Amino acid sequence: MALEKYHRANALRAANGRSRRRAYSFGWLWDWAKVLPPTVLLFLILRTFVVEAYKIPSGSMERTLLVGDFLLVNKWLYGAEVPYSRRRLPAVRAPQLGDILVFEWPADPTKSFVKRLVGRPGDTLSMQGGSLLRNGVLLREQYVSHAEPNVDPVTDEFRWQRGYLTNTAAAANVTTTTNTNTNAGMPPIYRPSRDNWGPIVVPPKHLFVLGDNRDNSLDSRYWGFVPDSLLRGTPWIVYYSFTPDSTSRASWLTRIRWGRLGSVVR
Repeated sequence: MALEKYHRANALRAANGRSRRRAYSFGWLWDWAKVLPPTVLLFLILRTFVVEAYKIPSGSMERTLLVGDFLLVNKWLYGAEVPYSRRRLPAVRAPQLGDILVFEWPADPTKSFVKRLVGRPGDTLSMQGGSLLRNGVLLREQYVSHAEPNVDPVTDEFRWQRGYLTNTAAAANVTTTTNTNTNAGMPPIYRPSRDNWGPIVVPPKHLFVLGDNRDNSLDSRYWGFVPDSLLRGTPWIVYYSFTPDSTSRASWLTRIRWGRLGSVVR
């Protein structure tokens, strides 16, 4: 009888040991299986409708945003787009003049640009000597920088502006006429440059954007207005930043801009 109890106790201990080992081996996996799906779902919802990461690849927004800045973009403010549809969620507010916008580039929607909003529908815009005028008022833009103030290139990319010119004397300041017999009676030719153009009027449901680094920015001066349907959001915070250095093997780690981490974008 005692021997039978002894064997029964050993069998019970062995069974309990196997149960504990089994629970130890697979319990953590089951816990992860329960937590992982809702975590992934929450991440996808936040990324789609609330916030998204974005990296600054060029210097078009210096001094405001630097190459190597990593941003969190607020997608909720202007109404996030519902995936696989042309519908958007209700916006908290409309874009305001001076807002920094992240949007799909109209020339290639697979690329995202970040610029500052300077003109809304109905605004009349022009530039004289690199200074921006909105509705005839000269703007004091403290955030603007000029890397090449003594250069004012003329390019065929500005030709699109002709269809949006206002019929004012200001437009004549950026036109030329040739006083020759062969061209007598010909209308003036609009010849805009990087720093001298307009006045042009922003059409409905479109926006006009410029880079803060006015002398080194591919913006609305070159390729036109931004349809408001291409808006993706506005930068909220710099969550990481480093100074790119092609000679360093790990500049992302050794050249961190500690003073920019956590700074709010304005």
